[in-house]
Amino acid sequence: MFTDHPTKDVTLWQQAASFAAFKHRHQLRKDQRTPYVSHPFRVAMTIRQVFDCNDAEILAAALMHDLIEDTTTDYDDLLKKFGKSIADLVAAMTKNMALPEAPREAQYDQGLAKADWRARLIKLGDTYDNLCDSMASPEASVPVEKAADKARRAIELAAGDTAAHPASARAVAALTAVLKSAGARMSRVEHQP
Repeated sequence: MFTDHPTKDVTLWQQAASFAAFKHRHQLRKDQRTPYVSHPFRVAMTIRQVFDCNDAEILAAALMHDLIEDTTTDYDDLLKKFGKSIADLVAAMTKNMALPEAPREAQYDQGLAKADWRARLIKLGDTYDNLCDSMASPEASVPVEKAADKARRAIELAAGDTAAHPASARAVAALTAVLKSAGARMSRVEHQP
């Protein structure tokens, strides 16, 4: 844990970036060309640049948000290396892949609803990136319609955070704008002969 380090904020996100890159090192996105780690890096950059949030723990957790779900990393690994707060945020972003999709998604949403608001902010960044990715590339990891549905769910989950947390308000506004663009694009595609 980095609580006593004089450059804690910089060291924290740098270590999280290195750890995530190492753990995702052999993984590719569904297009089978893009290194998987590009996704969590883009999520962290979205939170920092688009949502204007500099919180080092949020950025570190965003960089590592898929580690428990998609690698051999477990909660205890994160707890030992990064502390309880970050481990809890990553755990809140983790789906129980042993469940079928419908109950898995419902359980995930229930867990996010009860989690720290920062986990919902990371989820907004995650859905923002997946929706942008699906709109930009036909071989994206998530089809536009599915990414749009997940974006709507993330907005709904974070709606109560916007009054108390300006980063959440900026995130909801940014994701709503991308969702509107996706809707217009899907409408045009549906109406083409």
